[in-house]
Amino acid sequence: MRDIEEMLNRQVVEMKPSGIRRFFDLVSEMKDAISLGVGEPDFDTPWHIRDEGIYSLEKGRTFYTSNSGLMELRQEIAAYMKRTQGLDYAPASEILVTVGGSEGIDLMLRAMINKGAGEEVLIPQPSYVSYEPCTELAGGVPVIIDLKNEDQFRLTAEALEAAITPRTKVLVLPFPNNPTGAVMERHDLEAVAEVIRRHDLYVLSDEIYSALNYTEEPHVSIASLPGMRERTVVVNGFSKAYAMTGWRMGWACGPAAIIRQMTKIHQFAIMCAPTTSQYAGVEALRNGDADVEQMRQSYDQRRRFVLHRLEEMGLPCFEPLGAFYVFPCIKGFGMTSEEFAEKLLAEEKVAIVPGTAFGDSGEGFLRISYAYSISSLREALGRLERFVERHR
Repeated sequence: MRDIEEMLNRQVVEMKPSGIRRFFDLVSEMKDAISLGVGEPDFDTPWHIRDEGIYSLEKGRTFYTSNSGLMELRQEIAAYMKRTQGLDYAPASEILVTVGGSEGIDLMLRAMINKGAGEEVLIPQPSYVSYEPCTELAGGVPVIIDLKNEDQFRLTAEALEAAITPRTKVLVLPFPNNPTGAVMERHDLEAVAEVIRRHDLYVLSDEIYSALNYTEEPHVSIASLPGMRERTVVVNGFSKAYAMTGWRMGWACGPAAIIRQMTKIHQFAIMCAPTTSQYAGVEALRNGDADVEQMRQSYDQRRRFVLHRLEEMGLPCFEPLGAFYVFPCIKGFGMTSEEFAEKLLAEEKVAIVPGTAFGDSGEGFLRISYAYSISSLREALGRLERFVERHR
C-alpha cells in the first residue's frame, strides 16, 4: 500500500490552516486566559427565533427542503433586500439559501472560475481568511490588493485599476471588513463601480456585516448602483446580525444565470441548508429587526469603549465603522504581529489575532474583536495595557 500522505491532494496539503483557529486552540488550553480573538457574537440567538426552530421540530418539519431553500424563506430574503437596499430579487430564480455565508463564497467562485484558464480573482487584503483558498480550490488565480491604513483600509479605484489584467474576472468586495472594521460608503463604491463596469468584471460582494454599520448613513450594497446588479452576487447571512452562528444559515442573491449554476453545485455537495434553521431564519427576517438594532447599539458602545482604551494606552488605531473589530497598529514595538500576539498570550493570557492571519498586508497590526462583554473587554484591555507599558 502506498503512503497515504502521497495520495492526498497536494493543493490541500500545502494550504495553510487558519491563523485564527490556531490562537483559539491555544487559549482553550490555558487557564484564566481571555480571548478577544473569535468573530462570534456573545449574544444568544433571540428567543422568538429559537422558539420557531423548536416549534418546527415539534411539528416534525425535519425533511429536506427545496435545494434552493424554503420558498417562504427566499421570499423573506427578497423582502429584506428590498427594504434595506432597494434591490429586487426574484425568490424563485435569483436567491439561494446556503450553509452560512461561507458556502455562498465558495459556490460563487466555483460557478464563475474555469479551471486551468488562469482566470484571476482580485482579493483586497487584509480580509476574511477563506477568499484566497476558495479561489485556489476553484482553479482561479488569487491576486492580492494590499489595502492601506492611510486609506482607512478601503479599496480605492486607483488600487483596483492597478491590479486589473486581461485575465481578471472577479473582484471580491469584503465590506464591512473583517478584520479591519473598514466600510465602503456610497462615494467609495461609485468610484470602484466605474472601474468594474469599464473592465467588465464580476463582483462577489460579501455583506455579512452589513447590519453592523456605525456611520450616519446605512450600508450601501454595490449591487444597488447603476449597472452593477447584473454583475454582482451578494452574499449575506444570519450569523453576525442575528447571533445565529451555529445555525449555519446564509444566502446569495444575484443574476439567475449565476444562481442557477451555484444551486447545481449546492445540490450535489449539500442538498439543502438545515431545515430547522430555515424556519428560524423566516422568523428572524420577519420579526428580528429590533433585535438586530439592539445588538448593533451594544456593539457600538463597546466599539467606542475599546477605541478610547487604545487611545489611552497609546496604540494608534483608525476608527472602524463596521463589523465588530478594531485593527490597531503595533509597528512601534519591534515585533512582528505574530510575535506580539504570542508574547501577549504567554505573559498576560490574552488572545488576539495577528494581522497576518488575514494576509501579508496585515503585518504590523492586530485584530481585536469587541463581540464580548464590557467586563471582559475591560479586563483584557487592562492586561494589554500592562503588556504595552512593559514592552514599549
